[in-house]
Amino acid sequence: MPPRAGNAAHGEAGTASVELVAVVPFLLLALLAVAQIALAGQALWSASVAARAGARAAVVGGDPDAAARAALPPSMRQEAKVDDADGVEVRVEVPRLIPSLPAVRVGATSSLEGDDG
Repeated sequence: MPPRAGNAAHGEAGTASVELVAVVPFLLLALLAVAQIALAGQALWSASVAARAGARAAVVGGDPDAAARAALPPSMRQEAKVDDADGVEVRVEVPRLIPSLPAVRVGATSSLEGDDG
């Protein structure tokens, strides 16, 4: 007698659940990696905006350090490094989702001439 169609998959009952449980940690790890990369991009963008604000302040005779720090999000202001020797360079630490990850700094430099706007 040929096996019935209903009995053909009887030995595989629950395998989808096991496969899902096995894949979930990898999906969470991928999500965590994407979120950390997004935080790095946001830190780089913030450093760029702050460097541009500092360069504008330097052109009009203001304080580039204060202007750059004011343009940063509050969570990045304390640890930011601002150098205004040749243009304005702003370096900030990337926020970490997992505290045991190594510290990574990103930075941006901007300089404006008197007629660059």
